[in-house]
Amino acid sequence: MIFRPFLLASALTLLGACASVGEVPGGGVADGTSVADTAISKLANANGFRGEIAISLGGDEDIQSRAFGPRAADQLWPWASVTKQVVATLAMQQVGMGKMSLDEPVGRYVPRLAGSSVTWRELLQHRSPLPNPDEAGSSGDWPAFYTSDLPSTLDWCTNTLGEPLETGYSYNNCDYIVLGAALEMVTGHSLEKLVSDMIAGPAGLTGTRFLGGGGTLEFAGSDELYRKILPRYGAAGGLVGPLSDMVRFDRALLAKRLLSDEPLQAMWTGDPALGYMALGQWAFAAPLAGCSGDVRIVERRGAIGKYQIRNLILPDSGIIVAMATEQGEDIFSFGEVWSGNGFTFDILSAVACQ
Repeated sequence: MIFRPFLLASALTLLGACASVGEVPGGGVADGTSVADTAISKLANANGFRGEIAISLGGDEDIQSRAFGPRAADQLWPWASVTKQVVATLAMQQVGMGKMSLDEPVGRYVPRLAGSSVTWRELLQHRSPLPNPDEAGSSGDWPAFYTSDLPSTLDWCTNTLGEPLETGYSYNNCDYIVLGAALEMVTGHSLEKLVSDMIAGPAGLTGTRFLGGGGTLEFAGSDELYRKILPRYGAAGGLVGPLSDMVRFDRALLAKRLLSDEPLQAMWTGDPALGYMALGQWAFAAPLAGCSGDVRIVERRGAIGKYQIRNLILPDSGIIVAMATEQGEDIFSFGEVWSGNGFTFDILSAVACQ
């Protein structure tokens, strides 16, 4: 995914009628009367979106959540690669505490990578030479890596190393599986405990956790296949939780309850040479319809099978939009914000600029 935040914004047209109001535990109940809330409902209905959208308009105002289609508001959703945003935050917490530095070799902590030059930064930015699970053969519609019964994903991800990347990046879930293992070795705590103590507690998350192997946790559209596959993603995509928790996580970042300013800004600085990839997310400026000048946007997206997730933070206004759907990429397109059109562009324009 390459961001090119330079195209002119298109005009925004709002259509349709309002969707139902959803309650969000600990986050209040949207009243359905705000301009942003009504605009989101109209856009979702006009574009055939089926899923959930949660927003925060800044500060500690109520989290507004809307369900479209068969799901109720505040379902548990697979966070997919938004998990990487959480794990990147855990890594930057260690950087902020001086426990490790971004450009030191991660092999100092992961014995299976001892002697390699792979750094924390390279893992965070998908620039490592680790093997890629998506290129390791398939089992039906899925790469065999996610459907097999092999006990250790870490062993597979560190079994062989390719050539270091000279330019660009290569998206690879092994980067974050190894990153999660490295964090466990640096801290002496499991990833589950780190998320609980270092993220969920300070951010006030109420129902987000890693899905364990063989778990019976029910989430939107869950079935035996997804309950088996998702744990294999681990630190690369194994979190499950409500969108209201995703918004609370974002709020805690904005309020600097999870990271102080220096590591936060380092995490949110996009690299133009890498398509504006930052550390565990993308950070760029783009025009939105109705806003004056470009708007700073932090975006983390996720997709596993039928699930698509979007987590968007506008740091300068404190506005947050989190979206989830069971409509796969072949059914529903979120579009690209930088292109000046599409569903995500229209939603952000309606929330931030109207």
